[in-house]
Amino acid sequence: MNATLLAQNAYRTQAQTIRTERGLEYDAIARITHNLCMAARDGRDNMIAVARAIHDNRRLWTILATDVADPENPLPNALRAQIIYLAEYTHHHSSKVLRDAAPIAPLIEVNTAIMRGLGERRSTS
Repeated sequence: MNATLLAQNAYRTQAQTIRTERGLEYDAIARITHNLCMAARDGRDNMIAVARAIHDNRRLWTILATDVADPENPLPNALRAQIIYLAEYTHHHSSKVLRDAAPIAPLIEVNTAIMRGLGERRSTS
């Protein structure tokens, strides 16, 4: 392994250790949103990708809702309630998408709005 690769690996390891919780949330939502976008692009031609992206997005929103339902969560109550509402909406809309009764786009829009909020909070922290 040459010196450049060693330096890159060392930097990559260091960069991963300084990620914030908010940054990790952002990255997870971004990855899942990307998969939703790819599934929307492929459409019904690849139902396996659609189902996988929807499943991952539902898991994400279940985790977010569980986190904000914890009484120890430091977020304001109003924001916590909004996140729980979005989780319920996401689960409901996901069922419609899987039945081919709704587009994926609203799920992408919700995730994108959350990413914008996380990005704004990261820059002010």
